[in-house]
Amino acid sequence: MNFIELTNMSHVYHDGTENAHTAVDHIDLTIKEGEFLAILGTNGSGKSTLAKHFNAILLPTEGHCRVAGMDTADEAHLWDIRQQVGMVFQNPDNQIIAAVVEDDVAFGPENLGVPPEKIRQRVAESLAAVGMEHYRKFAPHLLSGGQKQRIAIAGALAMHTKCLVLDEPTAMLDPSGRRDVLHTVRQLHEKVGITVVYITHFMEEAAAADRILVMEQGKIVDDGTPAEIFRQVAVMKKRGLDVPLAAEVAWRLRQQGVRLPERILTDEDLVMALCR
Repeated sequence: MNFIELTNMSHVYHDGTENAHTAVDHIDLTIKEGEFLAILGTNGSGKSTLAKHFNAILLPTEGHCRVAGMDTADEAHLWDIRQQVGMVFQNPDNQIIAAVVEDDVAFGPENLGVPPEKIRQRVAESLAAVGMEHYRKFAPHLLSGGQKQRIAIAGALAMHTKCLVLDEPTAMLDPSGRRDVLHTVRQLHEKVGITVVYITHFMEEAAAADRILVMEQGKIVDDGTPAEIFRQVAVMKKRGLDVPLAAEVAWRLRQQGVRLPERILTDEDLVMALCR
C-alpha cells in the first residue's frame, strides 16, 4: 500500500518574485507503507524542502502531495496528516520544550485532547519503544544528544505516528549518539513496521535503508537499493557525494583485479568477502 504519493510536485520559494527559487522540481514519488527510505544529496539539493511536504509544513507550489490518501493542501486534513507523520530535526534541543522527559513526550497527545489515562499509556509505550523508559523523570538537559533525539522520536510515537521523517537527526551527534539513534530507528522499522524517511549525510546510515533516493538541484536523479546506489562510486563522487568506506575499498580492489561481490556495503561484508 502506498503511504505517500507525490504527483508532478514542485516547491518554489518566493514564488512570483524576482528572487524565486525552485527547490523541488516536478517530482513524482511513491513511498510504500512500512518502507525505510533514505534521501541523499548535497546541501541545496532539495532534500529538506521535500521532506517538509510530508507532514504539510510546506505545501506544493504545483502538483500534489498525498499522505494516506489525504491531500496536504486540504486544510480539513491538516491535523490528521500531522498525527500520522512525525518530524525529527537536526537539533533535539529545538524540539524539547518540557522540564521533565515524560511531560515532553506527553505534550503532543495532550494537544490532541487524548484522555489522561491514555496519555500515560502512550508515554510509557513510546519511551519503552526507544529504550528510554528509565529516564522518564529526568530533566532533558541532563541527557546526551543521542538520548535527546530518542526522546524527540518518542514524542512523535506518542502521537501514534505511522511515519517518521528524520531530517539529518544525527548531524550534531558524536559516533555513539549516531549509533543509538540509527539503532532506535531500525528497531521501530523492523519490529513496529513504522514507515521511515531518513535524510542523512552519513552514507553508512543510508546503507541501512531499504531504498535510497539521490537528489540534485531539486530533482530525483537516482532511485534504488543501497547496493545499486553505492556500487556507482565514480558517479556518486561526481555528484559531490560519498559512499560507505567498505564499498569504496571494494570498488578500488575490483579495479585492481580482485574478484569481489557488488553488494559490499559494510566492513563486515568486506571482511567476509576477502576471507573467502
